Amino acid sequence: MAKKALLAAIAIVGGWLAYKRLQADKAEQNLWAEATDPVPPSGSLH
Repeated sequence: MAKKALLAAIAIVGGWLAYKRLQADKAEQNLWAEATDPVPPSGSLH
């Protein structure tokens, strides 16, 4: 019984860590996309 509880706890923690890592990777990817997007012209300089 204790082994099953331990394995369940490890699986839950592992899943949570994987979820947090995916969220961090997605946030970093969005930041890079924002930083590297071309800037559209906002007005004429003439």
